[in-house]
Amino acid sequence: MAEIAAIVLAAGEGSRLRPLTTLRPKALCPVGNVSMLDRALGLLAEVGLSGPQQVAVNACWLGEQIADHVGGHAHLSVEKELLGSAGSVGHLRDWVAGRPVLVLNADAYFSGDVALAALLEEWDGVRLRMLGQRHVGRAGEFGAFDFAGMSLLPAATAAALPAAPGDLVRLAWRPAEAAGTLDVISLHGLYLDCGTPRSYLHANLLEVEESLIATDAVVTGRVRRSVIGEGAVVRGDVSESVVWPGSYVAEGEQLSRVIRAGEFTVQVATA
Repeated sequence: MAEIAAIVLAAGEGSRLRPLTTLRPKALCPVGNVSMLDRALGLLAEVGLSGPQQVAVNACWLGEQIADHVGGHAHLSVEKELLGSAGSVGHLRDWVAGRPVLVLNADAYFSGDVALAALLEEWDGVRLRMLGQRHVGRAGEFGAFDFAGMSLLPAATAAALPAAPGDLVRLAWRPAEAAGTLDVISLHGLYLDCGTPRSYLHANLLEVEESLIATDAVVTGRVRRSVIGEGAVVRGDVSESVVWPGSYVAEGEQLSRVIRAGEFTVQVATA
């Protein structure tokens, strides 16, 4: 199999996750005190993909934060306008240089017995592949499956994508499905799209059994099954919540299923 290029999609506005994404791009929102972008880069490193020759990260919304964070760890692709999942691959055509492309959403969260290498195993380089999550009792987006955050594009498919706004669903996945050349690889474990406060909180709570508290956080209140970020100060009581780095919980406050990010407090209702 030819050398593979990997692209982490990190350009989106994260509108469903506002107001959190007025402070940080979605890809830099922390899950378990690690940014979603770093989690994505870590997943790629597990399958042998790392560094600016193999991995690219795209940026647009609050792109300067993405650029500062990426540094020299990956190739940076800055978009003047949002190009969507397909346009972002097309925009990187020169860097891709005729290789197949592994595309990973930065906001993809995986938990449990997840073996992402299964997406690459015994691949013929011709058929399009994606990770899929099966849901019992209902049909999915693609047969019995919903898309689970990562797809593998043959070199010819990637090379044909225009550097103009467009999405992989319409320009790659559905055509491959219609042609019978789409393979959905079943994901073992859990996938979450961390694009909403509910799913974002859920992902954070999956990272803890009791609580995860940064070493330099100051905590004098009671904390139960929560994630407390670096430099946070927690004087009140926090339960099943996320307190972002540098955020403050005042004495007497009682937070339950809340995301506290700077001056913003996002209440997440139970299902």
